[in-house]
Amino acid sequence: MLAETPLTGVETMSIAIIGLGNMGKGLAKRLSGKAELVLAARDEALAKSLAAELGVKSASISDAIATAEIVVLAVPYASALELAKLPALTGKIIVDISNPVKPDFSGLLIGHNTSAAEEIQKLAAGAKVVKAYNTIFAQLFDVSPAATAKVPVFVAGNDEAAVDRVAELVTLSGFAVEKTGGLDAAKLVEPVGMLNIRLGYGLGRGTAIAPTWTAVAA
Repeated sequence: MLAETPLTGVETMSIAIIGLGNMGKGLAKRLSGKAELVLAARDEALAKSLAAELGVKSASISDAIATAEIVVLAVPYASALELAKLPALTGKIIVDISNPVKPDFSGLLIGHNTSAAEEIQKLAAGAKVVKAYNTIFAQLFDVSPAATAKVPVFVAGNDEAAVDRVAELVTLSGFAVEKTGGLDAAKLVEPVGMLNIRLGYGLGRGTAIAPTWTAVAA
């Protein structure tokens, strides 16, 4: 068994990160030592290796979900839809970080009338889905938390307590919280994520950018 890393969160969170692409890895690095963290992926050897590197736990996808209060689906939209069908997610807080992009990244598969988060909620009816992290690039996890402390993560969800818990998670991971209302707000937040992708890749701005909301003094 791996040695436990001292936890610094005000109230310890049990978090499962499912999927260890760039976003999942980055979030895991930011949260290690600050939460009861378990990593899972279809490639269980990858999850075990990263967990050993960070000094956290790894498990199968089903076991990781079973032990966690909050389940971060750090996978593409299509995979998130499949995972959302798992009965083990009932009663859990699900964090959807996906952008439902077309294969060529030219735009969104869905939008304005519905959202990835809302479609996931339909399949995971017994869970509490919260949208977050879809408007930032994974590369921001690699810079100092001090550099991202004012970078907003837009959060949307129907359950107030679940939104508050995810807001704590966002703060713990070194970002600012921008609450946007109910889960229907994901229809607005996901196009913002697509705009960031277009600016970053299509228009050459790079991945060290993030959208923000600014209050202008009268």
